[in-house]
Amino acid sequence: MAGTESGRPSIYPTVLYADARAAIRQLTEGLGFTELTVYEGEDGSVFHAELAQGNGAVMVGSKGRGGVFDSAMKGAGPVGVYVVVDDVDDHHRRAVEHGVEILMPPTDQDYGSRDYMARDAEGNIWSFGTYAPETSG
Repeated sequence: MAGTESGRPSIYPTVLYADARAAIRQLTEGLGFTELTVYEGEDGSVFHAELAQGNGAVMVGSKGRGGVFDSAMKGAGPVGVYVVVDDVDDHHRRAVEHGVEILMPPTDQDYGSRDYMARDAEGNIWSFGTYAPETSG
């Protein structure tokens, strides 16, 4: 499977934002992502950014730049992304301190996970929890 030999993830959720710079700030400061790279246009729009969390990453860009992906995503609803974290309560505390909208506080699930759910400034849903399913056989 692509990505697994090198340790790189093989799936990268991609989210477009009207204000990608503000989204990157919220994701890094409030939700603990690490900024890996940001490519900007002369007008300040974000062509492509990569933010890491654990051994995974999300790609972020600005809406309205044109191109096939931007056209395909036009009018798309919010996206939901699940992210595995070691300490849900500490992660939640950080999000609250940065004013992130919390939809569900840390909750123990019947299947053994501890999760919380948040909404970013543009309506995307981010779930953070301890459940990490195995994908290799």
